[in-house]
Amino acid sequence: MKEFIPILGMLTGIIIPISVFVWLYLADKNKHETMIEMAKNIDDPEEIKELIRALNSGDKPQKPIDYRRTGVTTLFVGIGLFLFGVFFLGDVLMGVGALVATIGIGQIIAGYLYPRESEEISEAVEDFEKR
Repeated sequence: MKEFIPILGMLTGIIIPISVFVWLYLADKNKHETMIEMAKNIDDPEEIKELIRALNSGDKPQKPIDYRRTGVTTLFVGIGLFLFGVFFLGDVLMGVGALVATIGIGQIIAGYLYPRESEEISEAVEDFEKR
């Protein structure tokens, strides 16, 4: 019985990705079948285009990336890793923490260089035009 435990462990690395791919395939297949059935019952081409847009957009509306928010999160994860290295694991984790914190600082700077809101973009354009 003990011989089967390593085999099951190795098979888990294969079974999980295959099951995810099958699940994604079945979800897309059902979505396309639903779209075809609904398109058969609609006569107006504009409604069909709107239906396709709604099904292709997914559940979440697309939002611009907020580099400032992700940067602050990444910065503090780096600080936490650095402190964990200082108190428990040593120099390697300190280096990893410093690297992650530096990436977070870069993301924060990118958040201020690349505005994400339409109001911020129009303000940046107005400032540039004044120069």
